[in-house]
Formats: sequence, C-alpha cells, structure tokens
Amino acid sequence: MMLYPPVAELVSKVGNRYQLVNLVARRARQISAAAEEEGIILDKKPVSEAIDEVYTGKLTIEK
Repeated sequence: MMLYPPVAELVSKVGNRYQLVNLVARRARQISAAAEEEGIILDKKPVSEAIDEVYTGKLTIEK
C-alpha cells in the first residue's frame, strides 16, 4: 500500500517527523473544532486535510 503523499516529502517540508506529527495533529484539532462549532459535516477527515495543507505548502512551521 502506497501512502500519498509520501511521508519523506512531508518530512522534508517540515524538518523532522516529530514536528510533522505535532503540526498535523494541532491543525487537525483546529479543523475538527471549527467544524463542530459551525455545525459543518466534513467530507474529508481532519488529519487528511491537515496533511494536504502541509503537502501543498499552505501549512508550515515558522522558524
């Protein structure tokens, strides 16, 4: 089973796996809380959405 996007590419955009996991988890919680607050039903899982944001460059870590 191939994961898309590849984890190696995600790690290269963020720095290391630890930062990637923390960034994605934090953003996924934000997405989930906002959807619950507004009563929106999500088509995509919050973690998948957060991963897509990292992959496209929309979500980054400030250095």
